[in-house]
This record gives sequence, structure tokens and C-alpha cells, in this order.
Amino acid sequence: MALPGFLLIASYMLVLLLLAKPLGRLLAKLIAGEPLPWIGRVETVLWRATGHEEMNWQRYLLAILLFNGLGFLLLLALLMLQGDLPLNPQHLPGLSWDLALNTAVSFVTNTDWQAYAGETTLSYFSQMVGLTVQNFLSAASGMAVAFALIRAFTRQQTSLLGNAWQDLIRITLWVLLPLSLIITLLFIQQGALQNFNEYQPFVTVEGAKQLMPMGPVASQEAIKLLGTNGGGFFNANSAHPFENPTALSNAIQMLAILLIPAALCFAFGEAVGDARQGRGILWTMALIFVAAVAVVMWCETQGNPHFSALGATSNLNMEGKESRFGILPSALFAVVTTAASCGAVNAMHDSFTALGGMIPMWLMQIGEVVFGGVGSGFYGMLLFVLLAVFIAGLMIGRTPEYLGKKIDVREMKMTAMAILVTPALVLTGTALALMTDAGRAAIFNPGNHGFSEVLYALSSAANNNGSAFAGLAANSPFWNLLLAVCMLLGRFLVIVPVMAIAGSLVEKKTQPATQGTLPTYGALFIGLLAGTVLMVGALTFIPALALGPVAEHLSLTRIFTE
Repeated sequence: MALPGFLLIASYMLVLLLLAKPLGRLLAKLIAGEPLPWIGRVETVLWRATGHEEMNWQRYLLAILLFNGLGFLLLLALLMLQGDLPLNPQHLPGLSWDLALNTAVSFVTNTDWQAYAGETTLSYFSQMVGLTVQNFLSAASGMAVAFALIRAFTRQQTSLLGNAWQDLIRITLWVLLPLSLIITLLFIQQGALQNFNEYQPFVTVEGAKQLMPMGPVASQEAIKLLGTNGGGFFNANSAHPFENPTALSNAIQMLAILLIPAALCFAFGEAVGDARQGRGILWTMALIFVAAVAVVMWCETQGNPHFSALGATSNLNMEGKESRFGILPSALFAVVTTAASCGAVNAMHDSFTALGGMIPMWLMQIGEVVFGGVGSGFYGMLLFVLLAVFIAGLMIGRTPEYLGKKIDVREMKMTAMAILVTPALVLTGTALALMTDAGRAAIFNPGNHGFSEVLYALSSAANNNGSAFAGLAANSPFWNLLLAVCMLLGRFLVIVPVMAIAGSLVEKKTQPATQGTLPTYGALFIGLLAGTVLMVGALTFIPALALGPVAEHLSLTRIFTE
């Protein structure tokens, strides 16, 4: 399986980079605020309505928070009043307050955690006007924050970081909408549903009468993947043949998830005037990503030792995976969706081997900075860049700097706060769930695996991923509120210090490089940056992982060594 796995990873990365580079040029133009010639007149009319003056970091942050706050209130009301709204052929009622709150927070924060089955809970109106629209807006918000931080490195001795309303509009209209339309048409051509029909009755082979769900699936699929939102029109997500019909649609989905995160690396290099800087970050992400894919593929092809003991001729772990995709594409999809803050899944992560399931969990726990969500992954990785530069400065006794901007105490305090927010939420939330009766009541699987399911759920929520290990009855007031708080704080308690860092850096004067300046693009720095990411993740989560997937793996292998 080594050669097919290598070819799959290599071909995926090659196609991804070929698609991401030209998109990166477009994003660089948007970051620079350059007018796009074919749409200049349209923008002139739009800016008359929104204003075109640039904002400092406080105003930019306030605009992002107000924009998302309004989206949350509108989505919450829509979900609770669903039964009285149009495009509801199945006459589905409104959601309970706690489920509506959890879902509204989930989609506003780009998490798309779903404690419900979409085909039996949400109307077409809720899916389109509520969830799909918010998928666009939450993705645009993450990209806008990344744009502001990148501008902080390209400007000096000013307080202005751009206009938030212009960034949100340009990202939505000229990036997300066109790409989503193309991907939607590709999905429809492959066989994904896109209609407003009532659910269709049919008779199974056994003679049972059932309803086949319908709906506008392809359009929601496109933006949920492109915007690294995740979630799914159906409960089975991208394992459902109406969402992900073929091997080609599966490949398109994986490419869509990492397309914008990879393009932002190219855009960063072009924006700061040194393509090597963007490539350095991209190489760091790619090395960790490829290593993670290789480990998951190896674990799933090794399978469960129980099978060998029972005399099985093949030890491949096909449990929870679609036979039309198989082991290797399922493993690749699992790493893609957890390296990005997407959460769409084409296999049941709960059915992966203990170590195979640990890698997706760990990718979320390090902050999903290995490509990461659109915008959020990139500014998350830049936080680790600042931390790595600071560590290098301490090692050689020089004031740390990055791209000519000196990194001092204020930036490091904000960086530490942003990096530590999500681990604190994950570990505190896991402890709270395991210490309370309401939390433990949701656990179906006892022992190490049940602990892993709780840890995975909190890791997914706090890092705005949205995938789940399953085996957890999370649709209860306790879990809906706990995960909603984690999702909300995990999103915005990172954005606030990121914007504060941008406001501090943009005011600084750019210093010319000297012989003592640390190059931040070569193999040495790439190794330092990757080591910083791995070390922070290891120091934070090794004890928790040891109690869950590691202990489960050791207990499984011990049975066959005694």
C-alpha cells in the first residue's frame, strides 16, 4: 500500500498547488486594495453605500464582531421560527432553544458542529437562507482578519488596516461566490442533488416503505467545503452518495477544502514582496500535513489485531469507511478536513484505529494551523511564526523581528493569549464534562474510547472544526451550551488578540535586514517553525492523549502480547 499512498498524496499536493498559486495572485490584489478592472464600476456603487475610509484595528475588529453578532441573531430567529417559514415541504417544526443556539453559534463561528440530522430537522429555507448564507459570511470574516494581519506587515507608521466592510464584500463577491458556483456545477454533473422536491417515497428490497430525502444539496456542499465550514445537508455528511457521489467528487471536495488556505500562503509572499516568505510557511504546513497523512494511512492499513487473531486474510480497517472510497482516500480526507477547520467527513472517525483517530484529533488541538480554516489557519500559523522568531531571538541574544518589524513584549503577550485560548477551552471543557452527571450521561462507550470521544468533541468545538467521533449523545441542553461556549470563545478570543497584534505591528517602522537578521524562509527556519508547532501541541495535549487513544492502543496490543 506504500506506493499507492505515495502517489495519492503526491498527486493531491501537486494539483492543489497548481490551483492555489493563481488564486493567490487574486487574493494578493484584494489585500493590496487594487481595483479589479472588470468590476470597478460595480465596486464604485457599493463603496458609496458602505463608505471607503480605512479603519484602525479597533474599528476593524468592532465591524467584524457586529457583523457576526447580527448574523447570529438572524440565524437563531430563523431556526426557532422554521415551522412558520416557506420552503418547508416536510413541515418540520422549529428547533428547541438550546439546539437553535448551538447551531447558530456553530455556523457563525465557522464550526458547523451539528447535533442533529439535517434531513429530519431543517427545512430547505433554513438550509439555504440560514446555513448556506452563513457559510459565506463566516468564511469571509476569517479571511478579512487574515487580510488585516497581512497588511500590518506591508505597511508602516500608520494605524490603518483597511476597511472591513469592503474586505467582506470583495471576498464574498469576487472569491467565494464564483468559486462556489463552479464547484456546485461540478457536483451536480457528478450526481449530487440540487432541487426543491418533496421527499420521494420508495420501497426497499425488503419491502419496507421509506422516504428518500431531496433538497438543494450541491450548492451548500460547495461553500461548506470551500469556506472550510464543514457540516452537511445529510447526517452522513460527505459519506452520503447524494452529497459525494463519486471518486471524482471526493477528490474535488478535498481540493476545495485546502484551496484558499494554500492560496493565502502564495498571497502573503506576493503581498510582502518576498515570495520566499509565503513558500516557507507553505512548506511548513505541507511537511506536517504529509507526515500526518502517512501515519493515518499506515495505521488504517495495519488494522485491528483482533482480525488477524480470528484468521482474517486482510487486516485493512474498513470499518466506518465507504467501499467506493477505500482506505487511502478516506485517510487522506480525514487529515484534510481536520488539518483545515472544516469538519466534513467521508468516513466515521470513531471507527478509525486508536492511533489513526488520534492524528485528526491532534491536528485540531494544535490550533488547525496546518493549512487551517480560510483565514483562521493562516493567521494562526503567523502566531506560531512570531513565537518561533521570539524563541530564535532568545537563542542568539538579539531582539526578535519578522519582516523588518520588531517583536516585543506586547506582541508576545497577545500571541501567547491567542495560542493558549483553545487548549484551555478543550481541557477545561473535557474536565467539566467528565465531572458532571449531565456530561457523563452522553457517553455511550465506557473506558478510554469514551474519553477520546469527549476529548474529540471539545477539540472540535473549541478549534471550530465541527467533525465528531460520534458515540456521544451531544444533543442535550448541557452539551449544546458547553459546546456553544467553546465554539464562541474559540473563535473570537483568538480574533481579538490577532487584531491587537495587527494594530501594534502596522504602527512600527520597517527595519532593513542586516547580516544578523534571521532568514525566515530557509530550511532552518522551516524546521524551527514546525518544531514550535509540534512542541506546543505536545506539551499541551500529551497527558490527555495518553489517557485516551494512546491508552486504548496499548490496551489493545497488550491483549496479544501477554
